[in-house]
Amino acid sequence: MNILVTGVNGQLGSHIRLLGEGCESDNRYFYTDVDELDITRRDAVFNFVLTNGINVIVNCAAYTNVDKAEEEEERAELINATAVRHLADAMKVGGGSLIHISTDYVFGGKAYNKPCREEDQTNPTGAYGRTKLHGEEAIAGVGCHCILIRTGWLYSEYGKNFVKTMLRILPERKCKVVFDQVGTPTYAGDLAKVIFDMVESESYRGRDGIYHFSNEGVCSWYDFAKEIARQAGLENYSISPCHSDEFPSKVLRPSYSVLDKTKIKETFGIEIPHWTDSLAKCLSNMNSNE
Repeated sequence: MNILVTGVNGQLGSHIRLLGEGCESDNRYFYTDVDELDITRRDAVFNFVLTNGINVIVNCAAYTNVDKAEEEEERAELINATAVRHLADAMKVGGGSLIHISTDYVFGGKAYNKPCREEDQTNPTGAYGRTKLHGEEAIAGVGCHCILIRTGWLYSEYGKNFVKTMLRILPERKCKVVFDQVGTPTYAGDLAKVIFDMVESESYRGRDGIYHFSNEGVCSWYDFAKEIARQAGLENYSISPCHSDEFPSKVLRPSYSVLDKTKIKETFGIEIPHWTDSLAKCLSNMNSNE
């Protein structure tokens, strides 16, 4: 098979490329970012897919700047929805499959008190969540074969993320971190492994639908920050809990965005690590790469 991975310079795409380059496989992987393939251009997508005989697209490309999306909703819509429709159309025409990544932010506007299931009513509060939901709706409208995975609180050794930010600023100043937003940190390496295994084993076939993935466990951003400090040996630096309204934002962020992972675990027979264990793995990799 020929597999196209988009957004390969991001957190998730970087991990999928790492897995692909470190594995002997009969499959051929094409790793692209915007410089190699602008997925917002329909003609470019179709030309790439047809020229290279692409059977599966793993779409890791997204506009993910939650705050900036309020000012650039048109661009966020272009990347998170219009481009996704192009990919879905290409797979529909070619008879292939799309593996697409969405977000817990599609649930942002409702006060949940239990983990969100795939069939729960979506209700985003900001441009980022809206445009990602529009991407989901575009796929459904096209009707191609698709595995759609919602995730949240993604971090890794690559790119910009909460873990790297905390490691940088903790030695510099006292930190306040919100305690009234709860979810589950997700190590991009764990999600990448699940996706890569789906492709390599072809277990995605016949299992179209929406799935949720994050690491196991639940915490607030404050708890997450404290655990980062503990594992990194930075416990002596100051981290204080605070309310979300101490950091005014254009976007109402979800106060409870825990995802129910029962479906993906049962369907694909996977075990998911606890977030503290995966954080330890990430930090260990960071130290090894220094």
